[in-house]
Amino acid sequence: MVRAGTAIVAALRDDVDRLLAAEPDVRADAWDSVHQMRVATRRLRSVLRSYRTLFEATQIAEMQDELKWLADLLGVARDAEVRAERFAALLAAHAPQDEFARLATESAAPKAGSAYVPGTTEYVRTDLVDAERDRYRKAHAEILDALDHHRYHALRHRLSSWRTEPPLDADKSKQPAAEVFERILRKDRKRLQRMVYAEPAVSPAERVELLHDIRKGAKRLRYSCEGATDVLGSAAKDLGTEAKRLQTVLGDHRDAVESREAILARADRTHATGVNATIYELLADAEEIAAGEALAKYPAASAFVSG
Repeated sequence: MVRAGTAIVAALRDDVDRLLAAEPDVRADAWDSVHQMRVATRRLRSVLRSYRTLFEATQIAEMQDELKWLADLLGVARDAEVRAERFAALLAAHAPQDEFARLATESAAPKAGSAYVPGTTEYVRTDLVDAERDRYRKAHAEILDALDHHRYHALRHRLSSWRTEPPLDADKSKQPAAEVFERILRKDRKRLQRMVYAEPAVSPAERVELLHDIRKGAKRLRYSCEGATDVLGSAAKDLGTEAKRLQTVLGDHRDAVESREAILARADRTHATGVNATIYELLADAEEIAAGEALAKYPAASAFVSG
């Protein structure tokens, strides 16, 4: 019989290794490295949350606080990186230069020292893409400072020790792994199920946030399934695959919604100056369509929850 403590230590070790392995690439600003470290941090937090009954409560709470600090730090850079990439793709797909040169003919003249006419594609590119890339650079510099700080060094040291000796609950960790893991997956699935069942009855304004919560619930279930695959086999793997699909669909929806909101906010600011905001509005329309397309996949993606 495999004990729950033995099984969770193995799962935890893999998650810790993912996090620590990402650090050198983040320091070198390698492509996608911030994303990988952020995912590893969030994954570890999620596993500790789902399997928290197997650990000593106080130490888990302290570790969660430190992992949240790191995840939030990485999140500022990652969010800017995602927006820059998304805005660049939107401009490439929806803002042909010749058309917007015509639309911007009546735009205000460029300010002294400005290289771009307000309202034109290049102006919008600077306002959207370049601004987010600048935010990423600043956020990445803050990450580097944090990685050299004693707070991160202490976190890394503690994580390294948890690879083999996490603070397990002496009694609960001795229980059969299959029984404990099955119970945890049922709990995470029921938690997600309650939110999915509640979704049709909420208002449109509440729906956006509830869908975001459903996405987070699907991600939590996915990670708890992945942590249980070695113990429960295909049952956990298949459930995790379904949860990942739902997470992806709602992630695409959330990205489009947040991108549209950011674009409209900048459109309002630009329009208030008397400048042509047509490009912003068309990009926002494109994101509204993208959000709708993602949401159309939600019923099929969430069907497994009630199955």
